[in-house]
Amino acid sequence: MESLIIESTNKTPKVFFNALNGKMELVGRSIPENSFQFYEPLLQWLDEYAKSPQDQTTFTFKLDYFNTSSSMYILGILKKLEKMHLEGKNVKVFWYYDAEDEDMLQTGEDLRQIVKIPIEMTELES
Repeated sequence: MESLIIESTNKTPKVFFNALNGKMELVGRSIPENSFQFYEPLLQWLDEYAKSPQDQTTFTFKLDYFNTSSSMYILGILKKLEKMHLEGKNVKVFWYYDAEDEDMLQTGEDLRQIVKIPIEMTELES
């Protein structure tokens, strides 16, 4: 399976999904013109990955900001990771937030309540 790497733009986050080591991350800002067009290939990639995941899957969210339509897809990503977790796969999720950004902390906390998967909240150093 090929890794999925998409460089960030001023409206979309960097996507680094490494199929070989199971490390994945979304980094930056997510305010795409068309969230479906941006996120649907990521969700499809995760479906393929889940068929034969690595022994350890690590997903890191380091988002500065995301809009409402992106939040639905972020939840979709978490739901796919949750499914793997519930199937007995070793999945870890890290949610990074800036110390000054209470909204991003709260969003991570809210998502942690929605999905049945441990999400480790990590404050970024300023």
